[in-house]
Amino acid sequence: MGGAVSAGEDNNDLIDNLKDAQYIRTGRVEQAFRAIDRGDYYLDGYRDNAYKDLAWKHGNIHLSAPCIYSEVMEALKLQQGLSFLNLGSGTGYLSTMVGLIIGPFGVNHGVELHTDVVEYAKEKLDDFIKNSDSFDKFEFCEPIFVVGNCLEISSDSHQYDRIYCGAGVQKDHENYMKILLKVGGILVMPIEDQLIQITRTGQCSWESKNILAVSFAPLVQKNRAEGSKPDAVELPPVTVRSLQDLSRVYIRRTLRDLTNEECPDKGLVQRAPHKRKRRRCRLRRINTYIFVGNQLIPQAMESEEDEQIDQEQHKEDQEQQEAQEKEQEEERDIGSVEILKAVNVLRDKIMTLPLPESLKTYLLYYREK
Repeated sequence: MGGAVSAGEDNNDLIDNLKDAQYIRTGRVEQAFRAIDRGDYYLDGYRDNAYKDLAWKHGNIHLSAPCIYSEVMEALKLQQGLSFLNLGSGTGYLSTMVGLIIGPFGVNHGVELHTDVVEYAKEKLDDFIKNSDSFDKFEFCEPIFVVGNCLEISSDSHQYDRIYCGAGVQKDHENYMKILLKVGGILVMPIEDQLIQITRTGQCSWESKNILAVSFAPLVQKNRAEGSKPDAVELPPVTVRSLQDLSRVYIRRTLRDLTNEECPDKGLVQRAPHKRKRRRCRLRRINTYIFVGNQLIPQAMESEEDEQIDQEQHKEDQEQQEAQEKEQEEERDIGSVEILKAVNVLRDKIMTLPLPESLKTYLLYYREK
């Protein structure tokens, strides 16, 4: 599934294409997509395919096409402080983007059938927290992943504000999914070859909306011996943050706000504006028309004015070519400057504070860079 937009050269290029095709329509979704490089979730040797609008699968590891994730993120209508459940959480790519939007006071849980995929997701999450500058530019709700079959979630589990299921849901499991949703919540899932958005409007009422025609592999029923009871999946508990953790959140928020006020442009890598080629309008030579019998036949008129038009057109073509070459050179120069401006201002601010090194390390989430 995918192929709806052109391939990009890098993550930002891919996001530009998704925006142009109206798959990404809101600023907060765009920011989340730009903050998480899709290529980081590919295995070594497969990254060349990361910025194509195609799904990717290797063993149990799977990523949906970017256009699908874009529609899902938009349909979820995410806000700060919401609780989110990802059924079939896979690599954790989507859950990590969601965590950037719902913030530190949200809830971010994922259920994945395969143990090796959960380990892969945890490795990618750890790498994001330790090494990505995007982690310091957002307030983050860290996802928690558990192993299990999402069709066997314990009946007394809590409900969520937002739910996404990343595998095809059979019609007879639709109500099972709906029960996990809070009143006012939104569920996005593929069912009967349609990606649908379901809003729970009351205790026993829902509204559904088709989003996109899709093709997903169906949810897997876990194999078990005859007569044995299924292992119920225990979702992570919803816990209150410790006072120490809350202090870290608010200190980082205060420092981030201060640095943004002191130097609003520092550390922000702004992409060079997309240079669109000027549309070349050629002057057309006007023909005269004469009647020959009953037919109207064009007759070219050659004149000094035509020669002048040709000369002007040739001169304009040369000027456009020179202008395009100059624009390309400027883009290269701007790109070089932008790379130099990519500074982690929050980290720099923390490192200058008169605090013990152990406290600085804690405020930085033990990040090494």
